[in-house]
Amino acid sequence: MTTEETCSFCTTPENREREILRNDLVWAFPTRAPIIPGHTLICPIRCVPTFEHLMQEERDAIFEAMVSIKNSLRETFSATGFNHVWNEDVTGGQSVPHFHLHILPRTKEDELRYGYEPREFLYRPTANREVSPQQELIEVAELIKKHLR
Repeated sequence: MTTEETCSFCTTPENREREILRNDLVWAFPTRAPIIPGHTLICPIRCVPTFEHLMQEERDAIFEAMVSIKNSLRETFSATGFNHVWNEDVTGGQSVPHFHLHILPRTKEDELRYGYEPREFLYRPTANREVSPQQELIEVAELIKKHLR
């Protein structure tokens, strides 16, 4: 099992710099290699690898944060749809063994820019996506925070 001392989510200070929200149970931040602008990760504070390892109150807090972030992404990016994704284990595509829920805001224009087929859209490998500059991610986080309720 991963510990906070070795987890890249827990030990990378840049993640805290672009934090969107944090409470006693969960935190959220834009991913460093977004599939689309606004691509946000929601994680439990406690470093656990899969959904099954979460306590019920952590699950509730993740879904509560999801609702707030989605509302903000609607306003910030004019999102009309969303992809919600979590991967488990290396064979399931999980690259960081700290549970995290991906929230991707979608608009009708995405079809022209990225294609519509969700599986092709979501599973483009990180190697094929550019890492965004930290300052750009901080600015995205600030925009999303502005619309949180």
